Amino acid sequence: MSHHLTPLTDPAHRPHSQRLAWLASDADSNPVGTAFLRLFTDPGQQHLAELTLQVHPVERRRRVGSSLLDAAVAAARDDARRCVIAQAAAGSPGDRFLAARGFRKVLTLRFTRLSRADVDTTALAGIVERPHPGYRLASWRGTVPDDLAQTFAAARHAMDDMPMDDTDYGTVTWDVDRVRAAAQAVEQRGDHLHTVVAIDTGDGSIAGFTELVVPGDGTGDAQHYGTGVLPRHRGHGLGRWMKAESIRQAHEQYPSLDGLLTDTADSNTHMRNINQSLGYAPTHTTHQHQLDL
Repeated sequence: MSHHLTPLTDPAHRPHSQRLAWLASDADSNPVGTAFLRLFTDPGQQHLAELTLQVHPVERRRRVGSSLLDAAVAAARDDARRCVIAQAAAGSPGDRFLAARGFRKVLTLRFTRLSRADVDTTALAGIVERPHPGYRLASWRGTVPDDLAQTFAAARHAMDDMPMDDTDYGTVTWDVDRVRAAAQAVEQRGDHLHTVVAIDTGDGSIAGFTELVVPGDGTGDAQHYGTGVLPRHRGHGLGRWMKAESIRQAHEQYPSLDGLLTDTADSNTHMRNINQSLGYAPTHTTHQHQLDL
């Protein structure tokens, strides 16, 4: 069956990227697939494009996906991008499709979940209350308080060396405006951003942070975002300490939550061990693929 591609105008504008979109339709103008290509615009990621491609299961193996992919790759080349990345569940049709079309697997992500029913509040309290000399915990909901904004933006560099294996991801530049914009984006979609930080009591700077996004209605599963500790503060158990406090707060403040989700690079054994020690159980695995242009 023949199909037709229509380029779309994407209203989802972001300050650090732009998106191109295509709709695939059959001969009767029924939608059968979509492709979105995010073009990063920050100086450290202007080489990178990120692809999200979906085809209706009935329409697979009819070259719909290939046509969408060809359009997206051509657009990436036209914009002088160096590579395109895409993610798919391990062993899925998308995983096999990307491999067949010349993408190489560059990163494996392990997804885990902590059921609210399995939260051990006694064990959490023991972790949170254990002294960490030279550090204290602080937290906020939504946008970072003004008095911590500068040091929080600086603390985002804790993610600069997170394991990305062979992904040509580049570098993300964080400043106060960006951390505020990220928090506002979560708020605008109706969700709740909770941040826990470890503060160096010697100079008042933030040594590490962890973020959790809770659905707006307080039900379903919350999602962990970034967790990082600046290199000079590592080795003191701050990551586990902050994450335990984040879990404790979510358990206390959102009684209707089902659980908490997180994903970690397979090679990030330190964070995977932290999650396992806190009770997170594996759910599934995804692969990140990269096409070098």
